Amino acid sequence: MISLQVNGEPRRCSAGLNLEQVLAELGYQPRLVVVEFNGTILPRQAWPAQIVGESDVLEVVTIVGGGS
Repeated sequence: MISLQVNGEPRRCSAGLNLEQVLAELGYQPRLVVVEFNGTILPRQAWPAQIVGESDVLEVVTIVGGGS
């Protein structure tokens, strides 16, 4: 297990996972979020190659559809 910060809160997840896997493990639907990883917004195509490690910082914004 590793410790990381997600939206300002300490969280734990399995070690050795890529960003997409971490999001799923933390309960997010990866196709519905935008992620800032250690201060940089990562394009979705980079997520499979981005391994998440100890003390990384994620800001996860959920995309909400709708309108009137």
